[in-house]
Amino acid sequence: MKLLALDTATEACSVALWVDGALLERFELAGRDHTQRLPAMLHALMADAGLGYSQLDGLVCGLGPGSFAGVRIGVAYLQGLALAHGQPALGVSSLAMLAQGAIRACGAERVLAAIDARMDEVYCAAYGRDDAGLAVPLDEARVCRPERVPAQPGRWQAVGTGWGRYEAELRAATGADLSALDGQALPRAGDALRLAVPAFVSGAAGDAALLAPIYLRNRIALTLLEQAALRAKTPAA
Repeated sequence: MKLLALDTATEACSVALWVDGALLERFELAGRDHTQRLPAMLHALMADAGLGYSQLDGLVCGLGPGSFAGVRIGVAYLQGLALAHGQPALGVSSLAMLAQGAIRACGAERVLAAIDARMDEVYCAAYGRDDAGLAVPLDEARVCRPERVPAQPGRWQAVGTGWGRYEAELRAATGADLSALDGQALPRAGDALRLAVPAFVSGAAGDAALLAPIYLRNRIALTLLEQAALRAKTPAA
């Protein structure tokens, strides 16, 4: 099975190929340059594997939550590939990708994933590890202020930029006993593939046109007054 995954939901730009069990991956910090970097990264990855897009069996995309513009870039690009080549697709949550990364790297059993959502909020969710070593959600993903994240007593591993920015607030809110914390971790397309492969094997992948970004926020833009207030709170560089 040959699957291609991409993720542009955060400041990272990540692409990966699954070729009959072997994983090839490219990962860069792109800031806001995803539109420029994504095509070149994909071209280089496909060239490394010696594959053309028509040889792929399916496509995988990170759906967010994350940057609104970034999520849209990734979803639109993947939908264009799927339309051009008639391939099935599957979307994966950015938070699930973070949790899968912690499981892959450290063998974590329970993971609290949090992404900095700006506006003094985080995207967050809790995950467990199933018998196949894959991240499974233990609650619903949400966006909220860090001090309003639900209590999560017990032993956990924490991962994601939300923890990097709001560690003290999240520790206090969750009451979690943290075995490890990686506040710099970002979603990776390779982990999206690890989560998606079983769905492709079972035939659960579907029409890429039906993929929808995961925003969580009802409003996806700040009003002019909110933008001015946020700028006033942000120290000058």
